[in-house]
Amino acid sequence: MTIFGKTQTVHVRYGGKSYDLPFEDLAVSARDSDDDVREALARHFDVSTETFRPFLVERHRTGNITVRPEAVFG
Repeated sequence: MTIFGKTQTVHVRYGGKSYDLPFEDLAVSARDSDDDVREALARHFDVSTETFRPFLVERHRTGNITVRPEAVFG
């Protein structure tokens, strides 16, 4: 999906690396639930859906989504 001429992406931090994955590659949209996005990432990385369960899903005004582990400070 594109918005304002830009492809919408899911930015994910996983396994110590960052990935920018187009919505189309994951078969998700901005309207999908957080769990739907996590499940799509699990399929993409060929891991258990439980792998992404603790990850935070942040939605941006641009329509993009960031999925990342919860930050731990201290």
